[in-house]
Amino acid sequence: MTTEQPIILKRDCPAVMVPSGEPLSLQAGGKVWLTQALGGGYTVMTDHGYTVRIDGRDGDALGLSSAQSPASASSGSVQDRVWQQLRGCFDPEIPVNIVDLGLIYSCQVEPLPSGGHRASVNFTLTAQGCGMGEFLKADIRRKLLEVDGVREAVVELVWEPAWNQSRMSVEAKHQLGIE
Repeated sequence: MTTEQPIILKRDCPAVMVPSGEPLSLQAGGKVWLTQALGGGYTVMTDHGYTVRIDGRDGDALGLSSAQSPASASSGSVQDRVWQQLRGCFDPEIPVNIVDLGLIYSCQVEPLPSGGHRASVNFTLTAQGCGMGEFLKADIRRKLLEVDGVREAVVELVWEPAWNQSRMSVEAKHQLGIE
């Protein structure tokens, strides 16, 4: 979903600059153009040429329904449901989920002695200079905790090995016109 016509913000709205990760506030009455609506959030271009990410809970500021994260699957193993939930996380600049982009380096699900499970994920970014690491880390953690049965989520940003396009799935490469 993208818009050719500007959207007038209905209210002040928190946002995060892409790719720096700096928080900012967009003012009511400002113009934005929707460039991506995936994973329960919105990426927009401002009238000053900045790309920013708006949380799905603030969709009303865009005049849209508040986007919710895709519902967590209720069938399959906890491990399967965790992987499905990770496929609902998107890089704000690239319309491909972080699993197919090859950003997930490890995902472990283990039972907790007190019941439930701990999901531990190591992920990386497409570029070390990208400031979206903490944003994606929080998004991954929040989505993992939405999975039925997951009581703890440990998410770490790692840099080794360095990411490259060979880590992308065939589907992601096809979607982005790579090959």
